[in-house]
Amino acid sequence: MSRIGSAPITIPSGVDVSIAGTDVTVTGTKGELSITLPGEITASVDEGVVTLVRPNDTGDHKAMHGLARTLVDNMIIGVSEGFSKKLEIVGVGYRAAAKGTNALEMQLGFSHPVHIQAPDGIEFEVPVQTEIIIKGIDKQLVGQVAADIRKWRKPEPYKGKGIKYEGERIIRKAGKAAK
Repeated sequence: MSRIGSAPITIPSGVDVSIAGTDVTVTGTKGELSITLPGEITASVDEGVVTLVRPNDTGDHKAMHGLARTLVDNMIIGVSEGFSKKLEIVGVGYRAAAKGTNALEMQLGFSHPVHIQAPDGIEFEVPVQTEIIIKGIDKQLVGQVAADIRKWRKPEPYKGKGIKYEGERIIRKAGKAAK
């Protein structure tokens, strides 16, 4: 039996979960998310608890059971609390500036500034020139936008310059040995 898939999901106050066949829609204070459950997984809501059930114990159904439970749980957390990722910019002259809540302009050592437009449901915050906070209700979309921003200038291993996740450890290489 799947340990993750069999765990029930409690619905916090202010969140509404509706199920129509294999479609699950979650509505909360921050917005609305919906998903079609993978495979033959079925969901039910009873007294503020969402339970997901698989038809049998084959390997594919076990994998989809845990996946579906995690996706529904992330949707419930997203519409009630939201998700955020923090990026740090390291390097002389590297900086970011917010243009409203849905646009970002970065100086990353190129001859031109890098402009990034946020997709729907994503907001940017720049509390300091060297920090970017990405917020949204969809965990996958927040992570994807953070990865796309990081791709512009990945941290290099000699000085650690670039864009990195908060708390990410950059493995450093030794430079040339002086004689």
